[in-house]
Amino acid sequence: MSQNITPRNGGRILIDALIQHGVDLAFCVPGESYLAALDALHDAQDRIRLVVCRQEGGAAYMAEAYGKLTGKPGICFVTRGPGATNASIGVHTAFQDSTPMILFIGQVARDQVEREAFQEIDFRRMFGPMVKWVAEIDDAARIPELVSQAFHRAMNGRPGPVVLALPEDMLTDIVKVGDAMHYKVSRPHPGGEEMAAFRNLLAKAERPLVILGGGGWDADAVAGFRRFAEANNLPVGCAFRCQDLFDNTSENYAGDVGIGINPKLAQRIKDSDLLIAIGARLGEMTTSGYTLIDIPVPAQKLVHVHASAEELGRVYQASLPINSGMGAFVQALGKLPAIANRPWDAWTRAARADYLESIQLASIPGALQMGEIMAWLRERLPADAILTNGAGNYATWSHRFYRYRKFRTQLGPTNGSMGYGVPAGVAAKLAAPERIVVSFNGDGCFMMNGQELATAVQYGANVVFLVINNGMYGTIRMHQEKTYPGRVSGTELRNPDFVALARAYGAHGELVEKTADFAPAFERALAAGRPALLELRIDPEAITPKASLSQLREAALKAQRA
Repeated sequence: MSQNITPRNGGRILIDALIQHGVDLAFCVPGESYLAALDALHDAQDRIRLVVCRQEGGAAYMAEAYGKLTGKPGICFVTRGPGATNASIGVHTAFQDSTPMILFIGQVARDQVEREAFQEIDFRRMFGPMVKWVAEIDDAARIPELVSQAFHRAMNGRPGPVVLALPEDMLTDIVKVGDAMHYKVSRPHPGGEEMAAFRNLLAKAERPLVILGGGGWDADAVAGFRRFAEANNLPVGCAFRCQDLFDNTSENYAGDVGIGINPKLAQRIKDSDLLIAIGARLGEMTTSGYTLIDIPVPAQKLVHVHASAEELGRVYQASLPINSGMGAFVQALGKLPAIANRPWDAWTRAARADYLESIQLASIPGALQMGEIMAWLRERLPADAILTNGAGNYATWSHRFYRYRKFRTQLGPTNGSMGYGVPAGVAAKLAAPERIVVSFNGDGCFMMNGQELATAVQYGANVVFLVINNGMYGTIRMHQEKTYPGRVSGTELRNPDFVALARAYGAHGELVEKTADFAPAFERALAAGRPALLELRIDPEAITPKASLSQLREAALKAQRA
């Protein structure tokens, strides 16, 4: 503890604790349940920038995106009851994405607990299954201790979200207590025997394949692994929405291992004789519904590297489980001599060729060709541009047809959560104002948190928001046509004028209906000096890069007749 033991109320002790832990940006929707903390933030304006959002879901998404981008815990404040339930969507995203995040929730006064007081919820029971730790601070003197624990839990092992509830009266208590020191990150390291066993497995392999994913990476670890992979000419795939963990322009990059995986890459995973999963949990999306790898014992030899011992053996029994942080494992890899006589060079070349074939321009119905737009963006955007997206078929375009070249240039929710693209774009631009940020959104996805465009305007987060408008919940409509062809129910949308909406918020807005009009509109958006929205109207038939709605319907009807 430091010697700062002057009497302070709980709100000030809390904000002083955040400053001690290096917090310089926090997101919130204000509430009367934590007024004492807001008051302390007033006096800390030169240390912590407070971004006031329009809905708690957007605020929590911003905190999650900040944590994902920076590797530091994203900080979010919301009020009790409705505020906390709204914010839960960002917490669930942080949990499945292994993102460090701390959600502070104002709570009812301590003498009102268990009476179903106004907006009262037991947050331990509510958040228990979706966080690393949830606690309620009942004594202001314990704030430094429990906030320190929150930071350590969020960062150590598998990164993830933590929730701390703050009783309203506790925040106004005046106590004497010292501050804790800045949190320290401790990562497990692989042992020498494990690394020797790893090299032995690699030396005996004929068809190895690497899958990168999960949290806990940094730029040094990403760069170090690329050196190892290229020195050993290994084919590398990236788990769902983790494509920025390996330079997509490298001759060793084999594609994304997630929703709509290239069938050739899926077969290659099945045919591999050594699967090396580093950081990835090997969850449902990465394994195509647990079909690519046999449970519990894989047909391939499996090396599974993960920062959390609890993930090793959870679903798959690895030939070699290694409990290690990403940086520590990559450092150990750097000490291994490269494999001299590799039988897998042709295997790697073929994997790369399959990837390049999969990103060839796809023609879709209508006058606006998303494939050509993505090809233009690949050439126009600098390597450090950040692309964000929520969930929906539209995200296939940025996933499949863009090439991520640098670490932390992709921010997307691996839990498939809609409404993420707008707030993630705002957070990314505030955290990295010098970088271009492009936010991809479907029309349905945009409407879930599009009000955070007001936050972008208020704080000068000059993001280019793309709204890909096809007038429907496209992913659900796609599945609907495959399963119940021609029976449209619950998926049609009647949308506002997105351009007029953007201008009403004070943003630059333009409508793009033809491919040739996109490039000049995008350049004007970048030069606008304020947030900008481009509405891209695509033909409703253009449901996927390779199939139209009519084609999906006809195929389903044909299957039913057969």
